[in-house]
Amino acid sequence: MSLDITFLGTGSAYPSPARGASALVLRREGQCWLFDCGEGTQTQLMRSHLRAARITKIFITHLHGDHFFGLPGLLCTLSLQSSPEPSKPPVDIYGPLGLRSFLWRSLELSHSQLLFPYTVHELVPTRDQCPAEEFKDFSGWDRDEELPQGPPGRLVHLDPGEDSYLLVEDEQLVVRAFRLFHRIPSFGFVLEEKPRPGRLNVQKLKDLG
Repeated sequence: MSLDITFLGTGSAYPSPARGASALVLRREGQCWLFDCGEGTQTQLMRSHLRAARITKIFITHLHGDHFFGLPGLLCTLSLQSSPEPSKPPVDIYGPLGLRSFLWRSLELSHSQLLFPYTVHELVPTRDQCPAEEFKDFSGWDRDEELPQGPPGRLVHLDPGEDSYLLVEDEQLVVRAFRLFHRIPSFGFVLEEKPRPGRLNVQKLKDLG
Protein backbone atom coordinates (compact mmCIF):
# COMPACT_ATOMS: atom_id res chain seq x y z
CA MET A 1 0.00 0.00 0.00
CA SER A 2 1.50 3.30 -1.08
CA LEU A 3 0.84 6.51 0.85
CA ASP A 4 2.10 10.03 0.30
CA ILE A 5 1.25 13.35 1.90
CA THR A 6 1.02 16.81 0.32
CA PHE A 7 0.80 19.86 2.58
CA LEU A 8 -1.53 22.42 1.01
CA GLY A 9 -1.51 24.80 3.95
CA THR A 10 0.23 25.02 7.29
CA GLY A 11 -0.79 28.51 8.35
CA SER A 12 -3.35 29.47 10.97
CA ALA A 13 -5.81 32.26 11.76
CA TYR A 14 -5.00 34.58 8.82
CA PRO A 15 -4.72 33.47 5.17
CA SER A 16 -1.45 34.54 3.61
CA PRO A 17 -0.37 34.85 -0.04
CA ALA A 18 2.59 32.61 0.74
CA ARG A 19 1.11 30.22 3.28
CA GLY A 20 -2.34 28.67 3.06
CA ALA A 21 -4.63 27.85 5.97
CA SER A 22 -4.63 24.32 7.34
CA ALA A 23 -5.05 21.52 4.79
CA LEU A 24 -3.18 18.41 3.76
CA VAL A 25 -3.90 15.54 1.39
CA LEU A 26 -3.08 11.90 1.91
CA ARG A 27 -2.96 10.06 -1.40
CA ARG A 28 -3.73 6.39 -1.21
CA GLU A 29 -4.01 4.13 -4.25
CA GLY A 30 -5.51 6.77 -6.53
CA GLN A 31 -7.79 8.25 -3.89
CA CYS A 32 -7.20 11.53 -2.06
CA TRP A 33 -8.15 12.02 1.57
CA LEU A 34 -8.25 15.66 2.67
CA PHE A 35 -7.46 16.59 6.28
CA ASP A 36 -8.83 20.03 7.17
CA CYS A 37 -10.00 22.52 4.58
CA GLY A 38 -9.07 26.07 5.48
CA GLU A 39 -9.88 29.07 3.31
CA GLY A 40 -8.17 28.86 -0.08
CA THR A 41 -7.72 25.08 -0.10
CA GLN A 42 -9.22 24.71 -3.56
CA THR A 43 -6.77 27.27 -4.95
CA GLN A 44 -3.89 25.40 -3.36
CA LEU A 45 -5.18 22.18 -4.92
CA MET A 46 -5.11 23.82 -8.35
CA ARG A 47 -1.47 24.77 -7.80
CA SER A 48 -0.54 21.24 -6.78
CA HIS A 49 -0.08 18.03 -8.76
CA LEU A 50 -3.23 16.59 -7.16
CA ARG A 51 -6.64 16.13 -8.75
CA ALA A 52 -9.41 17.47 -6.55
CA ALA A 53 -11.91 15.17 -8.25
CA ARG A 54 -10.19 12.22 -6.57
CA ILE A 55 -11.09 13.38 -3.07
CA THR A 56 -13.24 10.64 -1.52
CA LYS A 57 -12.94 11.43 2.19
CA ILE A 58 -12.57 14.66 4.16
CA PHE A 59 -11.58 14.84 7.83
CA ILE A 60 -12.06 18.04 9.86
CA THR A 61 -10.12 18.35 13.12
CA HIS A 62 -12.19 21.11 14.74
CA LEU A 63 -14.58 23.92 13.99
CA HIS A 64 -12.26 26.91 14.03
CA GLY A 65 -12.66 28.75 10.75
CA ASP A 66 -9.08 28.37 9.56
CA HIS A 67 -9.63 24.61 9.51
CA PHE A 68 -12.96 24.35 7.67
CA PHE A 69 -14.20 27.62 6.13
CA GLY A 70 -12.97 26.42 2.73
CA LEU A 71 -15.19 23.34 2.73
CA PRO A 72 -18.45 24.69 1.21
CA GLY A 73 -16.54 26.37 -1.62
CA LEU A 74 -14.49 23.25 -2.32
CA LEU A 75 -17.61 21.09 -2.50
CA CYS A 76 -19.23 23.55 -4.92
CA THR A 77 -16.13 23.57 -7.13
CA LEU A 78 -16.04 19.77 -7.14
CA SER A 79 -19.68 19.82 -8.19
CA LEU A 80 -18.95 22.16 -11.10
CA GLN A 81 -16.32 19.68 -12.26
CA SER A 82 -18.69 16.72 -11.92
CA SER A 83 -21.44 15.18 -13.96
CA PRO A 84 -24.50 13.61 -12.32
CA GLU A 85 -23.83 9.93 -11.62
CA PRO A 86 -26.59 8.20 -9.61
CA SER A 87 -24.33 5.26 -8.78
CA LYS A 88 -21.37 7.39 -7.63
CA PRO A 89 -20.40 6.66 -4.01
CA PRO A 90 -20.73 9.63 -1.65
CA VAL A 91 -17.87 11.76 -0.42
CA ASP A 92 -17.54 10.92 3.27
CA ILE A 93 -16.94 13.89 5.58
CA TYR A 94 -15.90 13.37 9.20
CA GLY A 95 -15.80 16.11 11.81
CA PRO A 96 -17.09 17.40 15.14
CA LEU A 97 -20.77 17.64 16.00
CA GLY A 98 -22.25 20.73 14.30
CA LEU A 99 -20.48 20.22 10.96
CA ARG A 100 -23.53 18.66 9.31
CA SER A 101 -25.75 21.63 10.15
CA PHE A 102 -23.08 24.12 9.02
CA LEU A 103 -22.69 22.46 5.63
CA TRP A 104 -26.38 21.97 5.02
CA ARG A 105 -27.20 25.58 5.90
CA SER A 106 -24.28 27.02 3.91
CA LEU A 107 -25.27 25.15 0.78
CA GLU A 108 -28.99 25.82 1.30
CA LEU A 109 -28.57 29.57 1.86
CA SER A 110 -26.34 29.90 -1.21
CA HIS A 111 -28.76 27.85 -3.35
CA SER A 112 -25.96 25.39 -4.09
CA GLN A 113 -26.99 21.98 -5.37
CA LEU A 114 -24.20 19.44 -5.49
CA LEU A 115 -24.13 17.00 -8.38
CA PHE A 116 -22.67 14.26 -6.21
CA PRO A 117 -23.82 12.73 -2.91
CA TYR A 118 -22.04 13.38 0.36
CA THR A 119 -22.42 12.12 3.91
CA VAL A 120 -21.41 13.82 7.15
CA HIS A 121 -20.32 11.65 10.08
CA GLU A 122 -20.21 13.71 13.27
CA LEU A 123 -17.95 12.90 16.20
CA VAL A 124 -19.66 13.56 19.52
CA PRO A 125 -17.14 15.35 21.79
CA THR A 126 -16.78 15.01 25.53
CA ARG A 127 -16.88 17.99 27.86
CA ASP A 128 -13.29 17.54 28.99
CA GLN A 129 -11.89 18.38 25.53
CA CYS A 130 -11.88 22.12 26.15
CA PRO A 131 -12.27 24.65 28.98
CA ALA A 132 -15.72 24.28 30.56
CA GLU A 133 -16.79 27.82 29.62
CA GLU A 134 -16.01 27.16 25.93
CA PHE A 135 -17.99 23.92 25.56
CA LYS A 136 -21.17 24.24 23.49
CA ASP A 137 -23.63 21.41 23.05
CA PHE A 138 -24.77 21.30 19.41
CA SER A 139 -26.66 18.02 19.75
CA GLY A 140 -30.12 19.67 19.81
CA TRP A 141 -29.66 22.23 17.05
CA ASP A 142 -31.83 20.59 14.42
CA ARG A 143 -33.93 18.42 16.71
CA ASP A 144 -37.14 20.36 16.07
CA GLU A 145 -36.48 20.99 12.38
CA GLU A 146 -36.99 18.79 9.39
CA LEU A 147 -34.02 18.64 7.06
CA PRO A 148 -35.45 16.57 4.19
CA GLN A 149 -32.57 17.46 1.88
CA GLY A 150 -29.88 17.41 4.51
CA PRO A 151 -27.00 15.00 4.05
CA PRO A 152 -27.19 11.55 5.60
CA GLY A 153 -24.57 10.40 8.04
CA ARG A 154 -24.11 8.98 11.50
CA LEU A 155 -23.21 10.12 14.98
CA VAL A 156 -19.96 8.55 16.16
CA HIS A 157 -19.54 8.19 19.92
CA LEU A 158 -16.38 7.59 21.88
CA ASP A 159 -15.53 3.94 22.40
CA PRO A 160 -14.50 3.94 26.09
CA GLY A 161 -12.58 0.69 25.74
CA GLU A 162 -10.40 2.02 22.92
CA ASP A 163 -10.59 5.68 24.05
CA SER A 164 -11.10 6.59 20.38
CA TYR A 165 -13.68 6.81 17.59
CA LEU A 166 -13.68 4.14 14.87
CA LEU A 167 -14.23 5.89 11.53
CA VAL A 168 -13.00 3.69 8.69
CA GLU A 169 -11.93 0.07 8.44
CA ASP A 170 -11.12 -2.00 5.39
CA GLU A 171 -8.87 -4.93 4.59
CA GLN A 172 -5.75 -2.76 4.66
CA LEU A 173 -6.12 -0.12 7.35
CA VAL A 174 -8.09 1.34 10.23
CA VAL A 175 -8.75 5.05 10.76
CA ARG A 176 -9.56 6.26 14.25
CA ALA A 177 -10.10 9.69 15.76
CA PHE A 178 -8.86 10.56 19.22
CA ARG A 179 -9.62 13.48 21.49
CA LEU A 180 -7.40 16.55 21.72
CA PHE A 181 -7.62 19.38 24.23
CA HIS A 182 -8.00 22.81 22.65
CA ARG A 183 -10.07 25.96 23.08
CA ILE A 184 -12.93 24.04 21.42
CA PRO A 185 -13.35 20.25 21.07
CA SER A 186 -10.75 18.95 18.62
CA PHE A 187 -9.73 15.62 17.18
CA GLY A 188 -6.62 13.99 15.79
CA PHE A 189 -6.70 11.16 13.29
CA VAL A 190 -4.62 7.98 13.24
CA LEU A 191 -4.24 5.71 10.20
CA GLU A 192 -3.01 2.29 11.20
CA GLU A 193 -1.98 -0.22 8.56
CA LYS A 194 -3.08 -3.75 9.32
CA PRO A 195 -0.42 -6.49 9.53
CA ARG A 196 0.33 -8.05 6.18
CA PRO A 197 1.45 -11.68 6.00
CA GLY A 198 4.76 -12.19 4.26
CA ARG A 199 5.26 -14.42 1.26
CA LEU A 200 7.07 -17.66 1.95
CA ASN A 201 8.73 -19.65 -0.81
CA VAL A 202 8.40 -23.13 0.68
CA GLN A 203 10.24 -24.89 -2.15
CA LYS A 204 13.25 -22.60 -1.84
CA LEU A 205 13.39 -23.25 1.90
CA LYS A 206 13.37 -26.98 1.24
CA ASP A 207 16.11 -26.62 -1.37
CA LEU A 208 18.24 -24.74 1.16
CA GLY A 209 17.61 -27.38 3.79
